[in-house]
Amino acid sequence: MAVITEATPNPNAMKFVSDKQIFPGDKSVSVRPGETSDYTILNELMELVEVDNVFGYQFFITITKKETVSWKTIIPKVEAVMTAHGY
Repeated sequence: MAVITEATPNPNAMKFVSDKQIFPGDKSVSVRPGETSDYTILNELMELVEVDNVFGYQFFITITKKETVSWKTIIPKVEAVMTAHGY
C-alpha cells in the first residue's frame, strides 16, 4: 500500500490519499487544536507539533501545517503515522 501526497489550492494544506478506506461512511471528520477525535490516527497526527489541523473523509486525510513549517519536514512524519496504521 502507498500513500499518495497531493497539493491543494491552499499552500499550507496537503492531501494524503490511501488506496485503503480510512474513514467509513459518508461523514467527514476534522480535528483542530485542543480537540480530539474518535479516530486514533487523527489524534496522533494532531500531536505532531507542525500540524495545525486535520480533516479526513473516506480515503484521504488533509493536513494543514503551521505556516512556519516546511513540507519537507512534515511529509515524512505524516506518512510514517499513516503507515503505522496500515495505510
